[in-house]
Amino acid sequence: MDSFAPMPLIGVTLDQEPGGSGQYSAFPWYALRANYMGAVIKAGGLPVALPYAPCLTGKILDRLDGLIVTGGAFDIDPALYGEERNETTTTLKPGRTAAEMALLEAAMKRDIPVLGICGGMQLLAAALDGSLIQDIASEQPTALPHEQPNPRDQAGHIVSIEPYSLLGQIVGRGTMAVNSSHHQAVRDPGRGRVSARAEDGIIEAIEDPSARFCVGVQWHPEFLIDPGDLALFTAFVEAAQNATVSGDGVW
Repeated sequence: MDSFAPMPLIGVTLDQEPGGSGQYSAFPWYALRANYMGAVIKAGGLPVALPYAPCLTGKILDRLDGLIVTGGAFDIDPALYGEERNETTTTLKPGRTAAEMALLEAAMKRDIPVLGICGGMQLLAAALDGSLIQDIASEQPTALPHEQPNPRDQAGHIVSIEPYSLLGQIVGRGTMAVNSSHHQAVRDPGRGRVSARAEDGIIEAIEDPSARFCVGVQWHPEFLIDPGDLALFTAFVEAAQNATVSGDGVW
């Protein structure tokens, strides 16, 4: 990346907790692991946290050069992909999902670079008219333990990458070692295409072939476990750099 060019402004979505006694705040508060921001900075981007404000979606995207939709300990509402909610879909965050979907759909319409991480990939699949497995363990009992027992900053399994996919071009290898923290997964990528799978066949990455850069990964690359993780963040930030619209970068 040109060291004299402004750093592209990367919007990063947040989780939200309801607040209460014994929590960080008695009132609702936003939350995000620091390594999301750290990975963007390491890749050359300027991260900014995004509030839940669907009414400001256009104003927000007027200033952004790239969008990251993050993960979290909740499920995507099955209504978004035309299914009934079953008993394994335990936790919904409708306010968060509505805000993220508004940002995601608007970013895709504008062809702003998008990176969906874990739940963000699942939301991307819904935005591309795809569908999800609501619970891997009950639907595919022979699958790998996608809620890995070891710490999240360690690899849980290997993924195989499609060589002619955008992800494959970025990583430059046929496999990656990734962490795993999800009980749902993409069943059908809709208008997207599959770019990586786990050894058990579970979809681990998708992308929109009609976009300049629109990639979703099921793992958490912000932990930078595999060299491909930083390569992914760097390619995303470079795509945002090549379409800088904000003018708010720092020199």
